[in-house]
Amino acid sequence: MPSRPVRPQAVAVYHNAALIAAVQATIARRYEADRGEPMVWPLATVLPVLVLHRSTRLALPRSAKTHLATWTARNPVLCAGFGPRVSAMLPAMREGLRFGMRHRLLRIEAGAVRGLIKPPRRGSEGELHDLLKAAAFVGHWAHTVDRPSTLLALLGVRP
Repeated sequence: MPSRPVRPQAVAVYHNAALIAAVQATIARRYEADRGEPMVWPLATVLPVLVLHRSTRLALPRSAKTHLATWTARNPVLCAGFGPRVSAMLPAMREGLRFGMRHRLLRIEAGAVRGLIKPPRRGSEGELHDLLKAAAFVGHWAHTVDRPSTLLALLGVRP
């Protein structure tokens, strides 16, 4: 990943460690609230890509009733590029995790990630609100898949 000064502005904005940490923490907080157990840490490096990639975020279903397998079948073009996008974003995801732990947005314990961020205020608006709302949805949606390995396989992410 290029250093910050040579990154295009749009890349620098969406690869911002604070933004990534907020998205990771929001996903983890909602996942744990719905599932009753913390989110396994690999999902904190994969799921934010669903939110941070604009085309993917806009294609997310309106309801968690749409199973992830159904959504991936309906969006083959987005899913075909998902694994490479995750690989390209890994350095930024790791930076987000470090930022989140340093600033107490995230806590990692026993191989799991806990989101310590507060939910966005009602009535707030703007792009940040939209990103965090999508992140909360992804955390809720991800908890419905039985195993993290199934989720990763459906998204085309390989270890």
